[in-house]
Amino acid sequence: MAKIIEIFNVSPSSPQELPSQTSLPLTFFDILWLRLPPVQRIFFYEFPHQPSLFFNTLLPKLKQSLSLALSHFYPLSGHLIWPLDSHKPIIKYIKGNSLSLTVAESDADFNLLSGNDLCEATKVHHLLSNLNISHDHASILALQVTLFPNYGFSIGVTSHHAVLDGKNSTSFIKSWAYLCRNLESISESTLSLPNEFRPFYDRKVINDPDGLEAKYLSAWLKQGGTNNRSLKVWDLEVPEDSVRGLFQLSRLDIEKLKKFVVSKQKGARNENENLHLSTFLVSIAYACVCRVKAEEIKNKNVIIALNIDCRNRLDPPIPATYFGNCIGARLAVVETSEILGEDGLIVVVKLLSEALETLKDGVLNGAEDWSSWLLDGVAIADVKTSGTAGSPKFEVYSTDFGCGKPKKVEMVSIDRTGAICISDCGNGDGVEIGIVAKKKAMEAFASLFVNGITS
Repeated sequence: MAKIIEIFNVSPSSPQELPSQTSLPLTFFDILWLRLPPVQRIFFYEFPHQPSLFFNTLLPKLKQSLSLALSHFYPLSGHLIWPLDSHKPIIKYIKGNSLSLTVAESDADFNLLSGNDLCEATKVHHLLSNLNISHDHASILALQVTLFPNYGFSIGVTSHHAVLDGKNSTSFIKSWAYLCRNLESISESTLSLPNEFRPFYDRKVINDPDGLEAKYLSAWLKQGGTNNRSLKVWDLEVPEDSVRGLFQLSRLDIEKLKKFVVSKQKGARNENENLHLSTFLVSIAYACVCRVKAEEIKNKNVIIALNIDCRNRLDPPIPATYFGNCIGARLAVVETSEILGEDGLIVVVKLLSEALETLKDGVLNGAEDWSSWLLDGVAIADVKTSGTAGSPKFEVYSTDFGCGKPKKVEMVSIDRTGAICISDCGNGDGVEIGIVAKKKAMEAFASLFVNGITS
């Protein structure tokens, strides 16, 4: 367990330059994720120094730069609320609001937790702080910095899913890191931040001509009662005997998988069909095939759900730094027997490609069904759903607070959601795949994952 040293309430610096209060209404993109569990990620950094150097040098920089970062991302120090006079929840910031930063110390094995060996899923939970969530009030972000004396430290991030998507959360952490490593050269009066990180807050750019907001709200209000306005999130349990693993696909591995798919397509009747042989799609397809085999799934069908960043796909497109959820979905339904067959990878790549092809009809095509998929499942009998999380485009391994890049970045919340996480790679060569599964299934996955590349 981690020993809590102190909990700081960090407010935005230069509050006089901020509005006295601000309200940001949730859009249908936000409402879709209203009661989903918080997203949790841990960044591990090597810091082989005496604790005094950490507490006297690095920690003050982390606190000061966090305050600077919050001057740009000030709604994060506010709260998600659902006022009685509002038909939907809002993000409310009032001058003086602060963000909770927990500082702790752990005697756990840093090298084990930051390494690539299989690890009990819950062993990293003490490196994260929880959001304060009640029926009508929720904190948005909770941060925890944990020192492993003489070895390293971790930064645990817990974010509310209805306020931040992965792109937002990553942008904030990178902004904090940028300010921390450049603290000496930054004037507090200018609060300079690169354009690529500056959040765009105008909610009017999100159009809703099809009434998705009303549909999604109605679906949530019916969950758990009549007119249930609660902000309480789903309390999903981590399955017993779960272990987490992180696996790498190098650029060479990915090219081998792509060539394998292409070679299998040669001479086929539909050889020229539009296959999306991107690194993301091929990697997810391969991980899904290995997982279905390892877990010996008995369901007749498997649904693979892909998250789609809609920012540049909306009509008209919205700024890349838009603050708020802007994630859509595409589903591929695959017969389990086909995944288990000799051409399982080709079948999955083909069906995922077909799902992405529908983006040409508009990224919101089918959006009227997204809340039903999420809350009630897809109307297909005997099905197992496999979600995805993260993106290599987030480049989480470039998050440098001034003491080097992370040794490891872990998406912790997949132990509750069962999603497959994909990110860039620590050594810059390819991608990392993170999954959580029962120990026996994880060992089988590890064997299938490696042998499928080397064979």
